Formats: sequence, C-alpha cells, structure tokens
Amino acid sequence: MLKYDLLQLERREEYAALFGACQEKTSDYTFVNLWAWTDERKYEWAFDSGLCWLRIMSPLPTNWAPVGNWMGVDWKPMLKRLFPDGTVFERVPEPLAEIWRRNLGSHATIEEQRSEWEYIYSVPELTTLKGNRFHAKRNLLKQFQKLYDWTYEDINGDDIGEILAMQGDWCRWRNCDDTPGLRAENHAITRVLCDWNNLPGLMGGLLRVDGSPVAYTIAEGVSTREPDMLVIHFEKGFTDYKGIYQAINQTFLERSGAAYPRVNREQDMGSETIRQAKESYNPSGYLKKYRVAWLG
Repeated sequence: MLKYDLLQLERREEYAALFGACQEKTSDYTFVNLWAWTDERKYEWAFDSGLCWLRIMSPLPTNWAPVGNWMGVDWKPMLKRLFPDGTVFERVPEPLAEIWRRNLGSHATIEEQRSEWEYIYSVPELTTLKGNRFHAKRNLLKQFQKLYDWTYEDINGDDIGEILAMQGDWCRWRNCDDTPGLRAENHAITRVLCDWNNLPGLMGGLLRVDGSPVAYTIAEGVSTREPDMLVIHFEKGFTDYKGIYQAINQTFLERSGAAYPRVNREQDMGSETIRQAKESYNPSGYLKKYRVAWLG
C-alpha cells in the first residue's frame, strides 16, 4: 500500500525531477499549481517505484495520474499491488491514457474529460495578433495603448506587496468573499505570491497606468524536450480599463515570453463562458486529459 504524506516544499526538487521525466506536462501537475491549491484540495503524495502518486482529499478523496517516466513500466502488476481493489484516476494526460489503454486492456475503462483539456496557443500569434481571426483583440489592444499612460515591468520579489494589494482590491471589486470559486482562487494566488522566492521558475508581468498596478500575469516555463511552453497560472486586471486583458496577455508574451513558442492557458473547467473566451483566442491545440478506471 502507498504511504501518503502532505505536500512539502522541501521535496519540491525531488518532485520536479519526476515531473521533468513525464512524456507530457500539463499545468495541473506543476509543483506551483499543486502548492497554490493545496489548502483547497488537500493534496497528498506518495513516492513509490520511481513515481509520485498524487491524490486530493477535498472535497472527496480522488487519485490523479502518477508523475514520472511512464515508459517501460510494467503497469498491470504495479497497479494490482498498489490498488488491488481497483480505483479511478482523474486528469490523466493523453500519453499516459494511451499507454494504459495498450497495457491494461479490459482491466481499465477510459473516458474523455473535456472540461480538463488545456488550451495551447502560438506565442508568435498572440504577440502579433495578425489577420482577421484576431481583429477584435487587436483593436482592443490598440485602444488600451492609445487611451492610457501605461508601463510594463517584469515581476520580481520587490513588487509582491503591490500585487497583493492589487489582488485585494480586485477581490473586493468582484466580491470574492461571497463567491466560493473566487475566494479559493484568491487564496491560491496569495499563497504563490507569498512563497514567490521559494518557487524557482516563476515569472510574471505587471501593467501600470499612471504608475498604479492595473493588471498582472503569473506564469512559469515548462519543458517537454526543450524549454518550449509557458503556463499562465493566474491573470487579473481591472476591466474599467478598456482592453486590459488583451494588453496584459499580449504585452507579457511580447516582453517576457517571446523565447517560448507555445503558451498554455489552462482548462475551462466546463464553464461555457470560459470556453468561449479561450476559444476566441484561436488555440493551436489542446493537452487532452482522461478519466481512467482501473478495475483491478
């Protein structure tokens, strides 16, 4: 049986090495994402057989996919040993789901989790916004640039206090205390900002108007075969500034993310409103995820 422990910041590097060995890296499984949401989801992990086995305990105990090198594993006896009575794995990246489909046969069922697919975009496309597909986005960006006296800067440890203050103002404006999802997200953002210096690889951008913070992005780079993808974990702006989200999106990628060919803007969580917004930026592809039931 697996021996689970709570996530520990001290084991971040051990986990990062296993995450680096995954054949596909979705945003769910970055240490930053786990650390951000662990108070909400109560993540636990167990290290066994060269893999990290993850589960959440809130609102219900739920297994996630194991993290590590999925190739060359004798999966059937391993799962029989660790989960003799069967179990269900959520948010399984497509390459692992396909490996399990081939290796487990009738001992597993696999179904698509469309709400958990992550949206992938071309950084050059979102930087230049060329063509009719981006006409509306380009116009909003130009309006922001024309209407306001704005500046952009990379986030570093010196401006965390200002961003925390802006996030507090944003939450009061959006009434986070009375909206469970926004309240949980605010806690996750605050946790990441307060641990900024303990989470290597974090990067971000801050937009100011007349010197005051009005939008920010928190991101990190991940590698598959080479450093090739940015993950946008959080992005917030005050919408009384016309074109604010188009501005922070484009400016961050142009000034801070141009070295990356792709950007991952995470999933839509089954919300039709969020799905429409993400589709409006013309994704170049998706990182697909599945629910896999191991039948034992």
